[in-house]
Amino acid sequence: MPADRSGFPAEGTHLARYAEVFDAVEVNSSFYRPHRRATYARWAAEVPLDFRFSVKVPKAITHELRLARCAKALDEFLGPVQGLGEKLGCLLVQLPPKLEFEAAAAGRFLRLLRARHVRAVVIEPRHPSWFEPRAHELLETHRIARAAADPPRSAADGTPGGWGGLAYHRLHGSPRMYFSAYQRGFLDSLAARLGRDAAACGEAWCIFDNTGARAAVPDALYLQGKLTRPRAGPRARHRKEEQR
Repeated sequence: MPADRSGFPAEGTHLARYAEVFDAVEVNSSFYRPHRRATYARWAAEVPLDFRFSVKVPKAITHELRLARCAKALDEFLGPVQGLGEKLGCLLVQLPPKLEFEAAAAGRFLRLLRARHVRAVVIEPRHPSWFEPRAHELLETHRIARAAADPPRSAADGTPGGWGGLAYHRLHGSPRMYFSAYQRGFLDSLAARLGRDAAACGEAWCIFDNTGARAAVPDALYLQGKLTRPRAGPRARHRKEEQR
């Protein structure tokens, strides 16, 4: 299949072309609206066997219900997601900035989630209370990884935490969130960090969210070039992508 000047194949669907270069994607559109199981199955059929999807949990669960009384909403989300089959890499639970950690409420939600979903889950909390030892212990208990975010809101926020079986980095652009490209020195250091994370955790992801000025793809391509053995090792060379 011929390639265009960006390095992506010139033919095929947007997702199929993307999957020829990168080996994972974060589905952001699921945060805003539901998708049919057939849609997830179609996406899975368009990508190679080693490709993985991270799927964002709906805001109806995280921001509207605020993790409470959400069994029905979880079932309505998780049923269709199973259409991805083995290509479902993990779920991403992004919490609202003002949602404080409350052990009883967080524990109820995580037990509810784990009763329905035994595979990898990543949480991105944004309130400082989620970075205290008691929150870390609860995440470890339920095998929930805590994402590292850039720019970090605190010292702990920039480092993966929680369950140690998965490292997940989300890069939003710095100094201008969603727009700024990253300096090459930062990406060089990140490549080394991802290698260490993959060795320690067994699996490492890096998602670029600095899409406002189209910096995500060049940054992801550069980072991919710094990692050894393309399409192996860390899942750390992918931009955030909304699937439609």
